[in-house]
Amino acid sequence: MSRPVPTPPAPQSASNASVIRQFYALTKPRVVQLIVFCALIGMVLAVPGAPSLADAERALLACIGIWLVAGAAAAFNCLVEKGIDAKMKRTAWRPTARGELSDRQALIFSALLCAAGSALLWLTVNPLTMWLTFATFVGYAVIYTVILKPLTPQNIVIGGASGAMPPVLGWAAMTGDVGPEALILFLIIFLWTPPHFWALALYRVEDYRKAGLPMLPVTHGNAFTRLQVLLYTFILFAACLMPFIYGMSGWLYLAVAVVVSIGFSGYAFALWRNYSDALARKTFRFSLIHLSVLFAALLVDHYLL
Repeated sequence: MSRPVPTPPAPQSASNASVIRQFYALTKPRVVQLIVFCALIGMVLAVPGAPSLADAERALLACIGIWLVAGAAAAFNCLVEKGIDAKMKRTAWRPTARGELSDRQALIFSALLCAAGSALLWLTVNPLTMWLTFATFVGYAVIYTVILKPLTPQNIVIGGASGAMPPVLGWAAMTGDVGPEALILFLIIFLWTPPHFWALALYRVEDYRKAGLPMLPVTHGNAFTRLQVLLYTFILFAACLMPFIYGMSGWLYLAVAVVVSIGFSGYAFALWRNYSDALARKTFRFSLIHLSVLFAALLVDHYLL
């Protein structure tokens, strides 16, 4: 009787690549990409006309620094919420939830990213950007994740301030201060955040209920949440007009802002009138398109003025 041939161990390089992918997943790459994109828009809008080589170098360094600190906040969030993530289909795949990375590994990784990003911003950009970025880290990783999210259904509303900071960081990186234009961009993202996340929470409500998180559909029900989504899209519509009203953008941006805001409000209205999980998913996905197209229009319009 022949003996079974033992399976050879996986190559060390393959194992290392798997660990690298796990650490990379902790940074929530798609979320961080949107954060850096919004920060970049703030940088571009802060510089009149075409940027110089020095401006481009500063913007690149600022983007790297912001990416590192945002990745650190995401990794810390994964660490704190590993128990909650394990109960939710949407997040059960995360390395911390699956136990593929230890708490110590995740914490050290988060600390290293935060330290590296903060040092880069302090040394190559300016101290204001570093402090604002670090404050955003604390706001998201500690105040929102540890305190607000498990305690109040207004977690998204209050915690949305951290998510709205990227264009402010970008503006500060290029100018060394925070102007009214940056605050307008902040306001747009701040008002966009609740309907964006509540649309997600509507069709993931059982996940949130199982995890014990007081998201609005869990605490106040489906109908009330749908109404809030609709009302917020109306307020957001008005805020999206402010760059044109203030004079920081032109007619191209205004046309795009009106079209995508009508689209978002239209989805919210349909969701309010006749709910379905499929429509909630479409509303959530369109919210991502709304913000991306809106900020891309700001970027294009800036060079056409």
